[in-house]
Amino acid sequence: MHAASPPGETIDSLGGRPTLVAIGNFDGVHLGHQSVLLDAVREASARNLVPVALTFDPHPTVSVGRPPPACLTRLDRKLELMRRIDPRLHTVVEHFDAAYAAQSPEQFVTRTLCARLHAAVVRVGENFRFGAGRVGDLPALTVLGERLGFEARCEPLLGDDHGRYSSTRARDCIQRGELDGARGVLGRPHCLTGVVVEGQRLARSLGFPTANLAWVVEALPPHGAYAVAVDCLDSDTPTRLGIGVANIGIRPTVDAGFSVEAHLFDFDGDLYGRQLRVHLLAWLRPERRFEGLDTLRAQIARDALDARLRLHQLAGDPSASPAWY
Repeated sequence: MHAASPPGETIDSLGGRPTLVAIGNFDGVHLGHQSVLLDAVREASARNLVPVALTFDPHPTVSVGRPPPACLTRLDRKLELMRRIDPRLHTVVEHFDAAYAAQSPEQFVTRTLCARLHAAVVRVGENFRFGAGRVGDLPALTVLGERLGFEARCEPLLGDDHGRYSSTRARDCIQRGELDGARGVLGRPHCLTGVVVEGQRLARSLGFPTANLAWVVEALPPHGAYAVAVDCLDSDTPTRLGIGVANIGIRPTVDAGFSVEAHLFDFDGDLYGRQLRVHLLAWLRPERRFEGLDTLRAQIARDALDARLRLHQLAGDPSASPAWY
């Protein structure tokens, strides 16, 4: 079986020491995930175990020919957020292909958890399923643990007054355009990541040059204009680039097709080829068709003013600062 890990983290780096393994997809690394992983690190430290978060890529549904749920966090972002929880936490990524999915529950446990990760404690969610056909569950994991020498435990589900923290709840909020609701689950704004590519330069001609993002894979909110904060991901350490206004949609006034594009306030530079992370902070208005370019230009100016007012607390020189979120 092939397993891929982020740079500097491999199975060998664990040194064969006994581990506490928290298993999950951890998409979104929401507040529930954060609490579970932080508690795992604390328990591991108290029991002299190595804390490990075991996750999978691509999403397991892909191996059975089903489309995955809308993505909340790309793999690199997910690992970044997990490492922020505690630098002692090791992140291990299993490549979830058809061969991996075909393992029996016992094969998964003996090959991954025991032989490779040397698990002494395994922590999973209450809906955890494993092995071919998803026939393995918590009782099966408990029995295998008793036989093979590790403790299996179910994580309590956490939430707030609006319900349980879950990736599904966050996706539903994003789909409805409820950015505050998504933030309440994730503990931070939802973001979109992409590489800046050359567009039609129409926005520049209107006086509002934009960075057009390609290869955005995260879940999209409803089409419209948004107030945003933008990070640059060119280096190993993401840094703030600025604040601005973004448009997500098909640009019906000019029939330009779908795009995710962001205009940065008080910025004058070449962004082509750079990877940006756009944090969606506030919804401004829905997308609509305007009578002409002059009307569109006036509306973009109003959007920019609205965004500046909403983001006034974030104003200032962002250079050489850590990432926004």
